[in-house]
Amino acid sequence: MIVPPWRIIFFGTPSFAVPTLQNLLQGKDEVVAAVTQPDRGKGRGQKVVPSLVKEFILQRKKDEFLIFQPESLKEEAFQERLRELQPDLFVVVAYGLILPGRILKIPKYGAVNVHASLLPKYRGAAPTAWAILRGEEITGVTTMIMDEGMDIGDILLQAEIPIVRDETSETLNNRLASLGAQLLVETLEKMKSGNIRPIPQDHSKATYAPRLKKEDGHIDWREESEEIDRKVRAFNPWPGAFTSLKGQLLKIYSGEVRKKAPIGKAGTVIWVGSDFIEVETGKGSYLIKEIQLEGKRRMNVKDFLSGHSITVRTILE
Repeated sequence: MIVPPWRIIFFGTPSFAVPTLQNLLQGKDEVVAAVTQPDRGKGRGQKVVPSLVKEFILQRKKDEFLIFQPESLKEEAFQERLRELQPDLFVVVAYGLILPGRILKIPKYGAVNVHASLLPKYRGAAPTAWAILRGEEITGVTTMIMDEGMDIGDILLQAEIPIVRDETSETLNNRLASLGAQLLVETLEKMKSGNIRPIPQDHSKATYAPRLKKEDGHIDWREESEEIDRKVRAFNPWPGAFTSLKGQLLKIYSGEVRKKAPIGKAGTVIWVGSDFIEVETGKGSYLIKEIQLEGKRRMNVKDFLSGHSITVRTILE
């Protein structure tokens, strides 16, 4: 049976959503509109910038493409505009808000979400970071039928990938975004052919990945070096793992674990090499390799040491 192209409204905001949108625009279905978060202030100057989904659409010069940026999904005028478009399906990828029931009832075949974890593990806003932070060796993506609530809908398909040793949230997110875009294509094909069976989640096995806050990035040097390394990688690029050097904020972007026996106070610089700074931790030590001092640019330690003096016994806090 030949199924006519579906009319799809896409919901998404960050870079993770872009590959799925790109696949949809290149496919046989008709993407009739995109819904993304309102333009927000960014950086020190709070320059107002569009979401990466909106930026992607504008770069394609699709002047006729409908883009909605409601401040609230409860706006009746916005909901009516969605109804007028007579969508067959919503595709939702990291939009940033939970869709209320009245909106989920609009499309003929419901709403499909692409989520960056193997549900029911890591429900929530930051699944990639929390998977790294908790030392997972495998993660993946899930497509699911959306329901009211946070990532609780029935599972459609899943795909796994390993988390490699030096993985950061940025690199893992990019790989999962590509995987999710492919999985969404497969999901739609199977939905149209009737060759898919939604599977209810086992809610007793659910774990959560709450939204990250800036203060979450603070490094407690009393933790084991392995935990600190996971925090540095999990919080790269945002909010960034950080410590304090002589009263100034010092962000750490990369490093390496050393399994040494403790010899002194956690947070103490115990060696300064040509391209690394070794710091005592609660168990082992950590070699800092890439940093950014408050008000300065991001750089490797070799370049940093050419303009800043750090000596053994300096305390990071």
